[in-house]
Amino acid sequence: MYKTVNNIRINYEQKGEGDLIVLLHGWGSNIKLFANLIDLLSKKYTVVAMDMPGFGESQEPPSAWCVDDYVDFVIDFLKDYYNRNIMFLGHSFGGRVIIKLNSRTNLPFEITKVILVDSAGILPPKSNKKSFRTYYYKIGKAVLSTGLMQKIAPEALENFRKKMGSADYAAASPLMRQVLVKVVNEDLEPLIPNIKCPTLLVWGVNDTATPLSDGEKMEKLIKDAGLVKLENAGHYSFLEQQYTFNRVMCSFMKIDE
Repeated sequence: MYKTVNNIRINYEQKGEGDLIVLLHGWGSNIKLFANLIDLLSKKYTVVAMDMPGFGESQEPPSAWCVDDYVDFVIDFLKDYYNRNIMFLGHSFGGRVIIKLNSRTNLPFEITKVILVDSAGILPPKSNKKSFRTYYYKIGKAVLSTGLMQKIAPEALENFRKKMGSADYAAASPLMRQVLVKVVNEDLEPLIPNIKCPTLLVWGVNDTATPLSDGEKMEKLIKDAGLVKLENAGHYSFLEQQYTFNRVMCSFMKIDE
């Protein structure tokens, strides 16, 4: 299904009846990865999942958004559901949005449950190697951005960015690269205690993108939180250990298996 929110065409899915749960996907992902989860949750709940702007089949945002812009978007997307209590599940980048959403005051709805799966939001400690890489990138970018270098080697800057950037950065469009830089450099750790509702944290033990230590830290920072660790799973624990993940979800969401 499609609908237009703030002049942005959004692809989304809605399935089931009952209390509302909203699913927010990770960076570079889309609602297709939630297909199994939508089927499971829709046995008892109304499930809404959207491709956020710049992902899947949805249009890109009009400018380089930050996390707060995505929070504003989610609030506007849910205007038709303002009279309901809402639960949220977020994977990776979707978790960032949910953390910030819970820090907003005077929301037009009440958040009753939160599920964070391999969530982003905590900045990793900077190593000396990473600091040198950042310095090297800034120097290289400055040199290759000069007018002379643009004339001599117009492709050099783009090739340098791809070489130095992450796989997510390389795969993104020019606009979404700007978004990625804004998003990953924002530390949400001080906001995590603002999540006051019952919270389930699910983490792949082998997650290298958002390590298990992030989940353990979040469990300490959120008053009413429990952490489930999934063995033999990485950043996409909900897919890599789908059977166990589904059982955990059924227990937390009180769904009869």
